[in-house]
Amino acid sequence: QVQLVESGGGLVQAGGSLRLSCAASGRTFSLYRMAWFRQAPGKERLFVASLRWRSNNTYYSDSVKGRFTISRDSAKSTIYLQMNNLKPEDTAVYYCGADISGGGWNYWGNGTLVTVSS
Repeated sequence: QVQLVESGGGLVQAGGSLRLSCAASGRTFSLYRMAWFRQAPGKERLFVASLRWRSNNTYYSDSVKGRFTISRDSAKSTIYLQMNNLKPEDTAVYYCGADISGGGWNYWGNGTLVTVSS
């Protein structure tokens, strides 16, 4: 089992920045990859960015590429999402996900709300 706790959401004006954090606990030695997803009101949960734990390779959706950066602190089993040049369409609940040993996105945090005002 892995437990995930997100933090860092809030209200920001368009063009501003926020940094989200996701701390993992439990079977962190089995982490294969971690990621950020987001879900806007009335819409499905969508992939934002991911990071492979051992290689530190990163992947981004086209909608955030060049604006968002995913990173990790291995010692703290924590990932971050630095979000710059935020747009109103980035407004969503942001969820942290974890994949243990390549088994899929089976672990989720409770989410943190990001609201971008125009």
